[in-house]
Amino acid sequence: MLPVKVASNRRATPTTRVLRLALGDVPFTYRAGQAAFLRVTPERERTPYSIASSPSETARHGWLEFLVKTDQASRFGSHVRELRRGSTVLLLGPMGSFVFPDAPAERRFLFIAGGTGIAPLRSMLRHALDANVPGEKTLVYSARTPSEFAYLAELRAMARSGAIRLKLTLTGMADRWRHSRGRAGSDILTPLADEETLSFVCGPPSMIGEVRTILGALGVPAARIRSEEY
Repeated sequence: MLPVKVASNRRATPTTRVLRLALGDVPFTYRAGQAAFLRVTPERERTPYSIASSPSETARHGWLEFLVKTDQASRFGSHVRELRRGSTVLLLGPMGSFVFPDAPAERRFLFIAGGTGIAPLRSMLRHALDANVPGEKTLVYSARTPSEFAYLAELRAMARSGAIRLKLTLTGMADRWRHSRGRAGSDILTPLADEETLSFVCGPPSMIGEVRTILGALGVPAARIRSEEY
């Protein structure tokens, strides 16, 4: 595994942090949507995380960005709050086939994220915009509480500029919520998907199963439904 330094470590939501790792002279080439293993020390278990930065961001700034959940279920996530600027993290990757294609023929793209599943989709969206990929791009993003939407200010700015369409939906309870509620169901997805839509889904297994069923019923071919679960 490659030793890299923490460039920054900031709170994203009450249960997640955005961790940037400075690559320095370490060569690291990846595709939007891929992941890497992170480890605090050689003695501790490595944990896979999707890369949230886009390849063009890494090329410009020299860092990788990860959205890390800060809970005891993850060997790495339980220690991420302790990491300071200059701390060493061990990196292995990239890995994974959940990627945005180099030259997609489709002109309608649908990204569906649940919770921290936003990480690889944020990478894909940034890549598609940086590469000027033509076509309609829609993000459907669900979270348990209003405070758990990571990258929300950035995503709303994309939507205001017309770069993407953004649909938020809440799976938990909250007062004064003016967007959709529940997971991404047929009521949300029906106007957004057809047989020509290339779809990317990332979230818990139950969500992915439901979304795949709905998209299939809407005529989206299985080959155009790409998914990754966490």
